[in-house]
Amino acid sequence: MRTDKVHTGKITLRHGGTLYSIGIGRHHNGTTVKALVNGLDITIIDATTGEVLRQLTLDTTRKYQPQKPQHPEP
Repeated sequence: MRTDKVHTGKITLRHGGTLYSIGIGRHHNGTTVKALVNGLDITIIDATTGEVLRQLTLDTTRKYQPQKPQHPEP
């Protein structure tokens, strides 16, 4: 578990020696959050309200984890 504050709509997290940025949303700027990490599975929770802000599986091929997955067009 890690406590952080949202800055410019994201938080950073180090995993396996690499620093990743996780998009949370700019409207959460200044919010204190707790990141629960279990392997590659991450849950971001508002530390004050307990609201789940984001759940994701870390994509180690990307340093930035966007809020919405990017799908290539067919």
